[in-house]
Amino acid sequence: MKTHGFFVTGTDTGVGKTLVACALLHAFEARGLRTIGMKPVAAGASAKSGVLSNDDVEALTAASTVSAPRELVNPYCFAPPIAPHLAAAEAGIAIDIERVRTAYLNLAARADCVIVEGAGGFRVPLGHGGDTSDLARLLGLPVVLVVGMRLGCLNHALLTADAISAAGLPFAGWVANHIDPDMTHADENVQTLQTRLKAPLLSRIGYAAGVCATSVARTIDLDPLTYEQGPSSV
Repeated sequence: MKTHGFFVTGTDTGVGKTLVACALLHAFEARGLRTIGMKPVAAGASAKSGVLSNDDVEALTAASTVSAPRELVNPYCFAPPIAPHLAAAEAGIAIDIERVRTAYLNLAARADCVIVEGAGGFRVPLGHGGDTSDLARLLGLPVVLVVGMRLGCLNHALLTADAISAAGLPFAGWVANHIDPDMTHADENVQTLQTRLKAPLLSRIGYAAGVCATSVARTIDLDPLTYEQGPSSV
């Protein structure tokens, strides 16, 4: 298996993107690859020793086998837990996706596999008319979609799949993450998505308090993830 990376997105915020991204890092590590996680834009951080620290970034760093400067792993970090373009505007900063691409290239030169976690869903605004899909397209990465299994997930998953296709990116696979313990007809919803989503189901994560990335890693089917790709020249 040879790969440079994958872009992990979700049907919404809070659906388990970081859990799946970290699980992918562990799973690729088990295949003997040097791995590193990247969170281009993080919103929701607290100051530690004078530096903003985001929980998702910390988790990705801990799950990686390769170390890199924080400014490469997380080029943009904002304190308020709000939409990235709003947080950037409050900070008087414009998010430059070319800067993110340069950081990604640096990480890709250090590792065999870079797992890039997006912010929120696939079309979250980043500012100046651009959004997360533009960033994913610039990086040229196949997309792994995390579907938060709850009421409404069918529509969200199918719309996101359409957005991935519209961006011209490979839809590498999807993960069903059961985040609502009271969801009815869960099996039927997963079956519906298996029929309608034009990508393989990589893992189904059952609802469990405190589920960890290392255990999820053992459930992920990496075999369909055989793409070799690099950043777009756009």
